[in-house]
This record gives sequence, C-alpha cells and structure tokens, in this order.
Amino acid sequence: MPPRIRGSSCQPQLLLNCIEPVPATSLSSSAALGPLRRPTTSSAPRCSQPFSTTPAPQVTALRRKFKEWCEAKQQLREPQRGQTNYVSQFIPVSESGMTRPDMPFPANKHFRSERVLSEKAREMIWRDVMVNGMPLKAVSAQYSVDMRRVAAVVRMKEIEKKWERENKPLALPYASAVTGMLPLAHLRQGEDPFEPINDIHVHSYTMQQLFVPTSESREFTRADAAKAFGDRILPPDQKMRIPELVQMEKNIHAGMSPQEARDEFVKAASESEKAYAAKQQARLQAAEDRKVRVDSGRFEFRFEKINAEDVGPTGRARRGVGWRYGVPFMDRKRGELKIPTSVE
Repeated sequence: MPPRIRGSSCQPQLLLNCIEPVPATSLSSSAALGPLRRPTTSSAPRCSQPFSTTPAPQVTALRRKFKEWCEAKQQLREPQRGQTNYVSQFIPVSESGMTRPDMPFPANKHFRSERVLSEKAREMIWRDVMVNGMPLKAVSAQYSVDMRRVAAVVRMKEIEKKWERENKPLALPYASAVTGMLPLAHLRQGEDPFEPINDIHVHSYTMQQLFVPTSESREFTRADAAKAFGDRILPPDQKMRIPELVQMEKNIHAGMSPQEARDEFVKAASESEKAYAAKQQARLQAAEDRKVRVDSGRFEFRFEKINAEDVGPTGRARRGVGWRYGVPFMDRKRGELKIPTSVE
C-alpha cells in the first residue's frame, strides 16, 4: 500500500479541490457523462508536498563501479560448459595473495572447490559393483575413491534405477546444470587420484613422545610401536580401510607379478567383505533372537530382556534404555549452566 502523507500542507480536501466540477446542465438523462476535466494551474491549488515521500535512490561511486564491472564481465552470466566460472578467475590478485581457479571466494584462500564425480564415473562404479560383482575394496582401490563414497554411489544409483523402472520424474536438468558448473572427475587413466583411500585416524595417545628401550638386534615394527602407546592402540596396518593393499605390495616386492598380486588382492577383499557381512548378519540375528514378538491381530508387541545396570552410574550410558529417548537433556532444564567453565 502507498505510504501515508503525514504533512498538513496537502489535505484530502485539497485533493478534492483539484477536480473541477461539471455543470449541472450537462447531467441530463439524455446526455452521457463525459470525462472529468484535468485541473489547470490557475484554477486549482497545487500540493506543496509530493504524494510519495520515498527518497530517490542515489547512485554512489561504488554502486556505479560494480555495475560497470558486471557489464564488462559477461562470462559470469553465460558460464562455459565443463569448467568453473568462479569470480577468482577475473580477479588475479587479492588482498591475501594470488588466487587460484579452484577458489570460489577470493578473500578466503583456505577454501578449495573439490572435484565431484561425473555421471559416467558414477555409472562405472555402479556397473563394477552390481553387474561385474567386484568387491567394494577393489573398486575403491581401482578408482582411488573412498570406500564409503563407493557404497553411497551404489545406493544412490540403485534408487535412480528403481525410479526409472517406476517411471518417476528425475531432476536431470537440475543435476546437469549443477555438475556443469563444478570441477568434475571422470576417473580416467592418467588423471590425478580423486581422493586418499587409506587415511587412518590419529589417536590422541600417539601424539606424545615416548622413549622405549630396546636391544639393537631386535626388529622394532609398527605393531611394537602401537603396543608401546597402549594395549588398545592398533598398528596402521590394521587401522587402514583396505589393509589388503599392504599384502598386495608385499607380494609384488617378493617377486609375484602385478596381475597375480592383484588377483590375490581381489580374492582377499571379497573374502573379507563376505566375512564382515556374515558377522553383521549374525549380530542382527542375535538381536532378533533376544526379542519376543506377540501379535495381537492389530498390533505387534516386542519384548526384550534388558539389564538395569547397563545405564551406568549417570543413567546415560549408550547401552542403557532411555539413552536415545525418554531421558531429557540437561540443556532443557531451567537454571542449568550452559557455558563451558573448563577446557579439557
């Protein structure tokens, strides 16, 4: 709605006076009503204040320079297919130093735009796992893609294939537009590795410096070093996501051909995945055996034996009942101090 006129110089009565009345003789039944006459400068008083009190926008120097810069950089409006279109490409030098093509924000030199898997790369991963039957570890090692990402790609592609069979609409134009403006990884021969696949977690116990006396004739391995830091610290060979790669390199170093070593690696990876799947299935079956199901026709009641001591001394242990629901958090209570008082 238009803004109100708070000034007293232009009243509604003055606005009505701006309309010149029509003579009464012209308002006959046989004559048609004509248009109202517009006021003249001599007959009607003028309003000293305009109708709108909004000030006119002032074009500052910075706004004018920004508009000129946008008009000069037409590449920002029409990005090229298959490559990034970041502002850093048009700003060679920033306050923090030289910019790079993978820097979307020139002022933030620590942020890098990582590559994403192309549609063909995701299709290759799905085909190797679901059609060719390769284990996830072998696919991860072949394309240098993290095993968790391989599993996520397979799940998403399965949902996509299912929707295609059900004739559900897919947002393919949107996905194509987004991937067209991001750096892509096609997983071809000669490309840089997509991401590290064997990064291990650095335990806080291993960050300290230790002096362990040992004899000169003894072979001190990584397992001995892990045991020196603690009984529960695993060596790097066991903490890796794909420990079978270590054995493959050992086989090649021992004189085995690369093809035979790779076949042994695929076989070992397949056996380890089958053992892990069997272990998970046994765990789920054991959890199901602990439950007693009672079907009443309308509802199904499930009873499971629990131990009251599993809640721990504070009643909030993960194995106890009520850890996920039933017990309110302390930050919901009134009067609780929510600011940390110490840093440990």
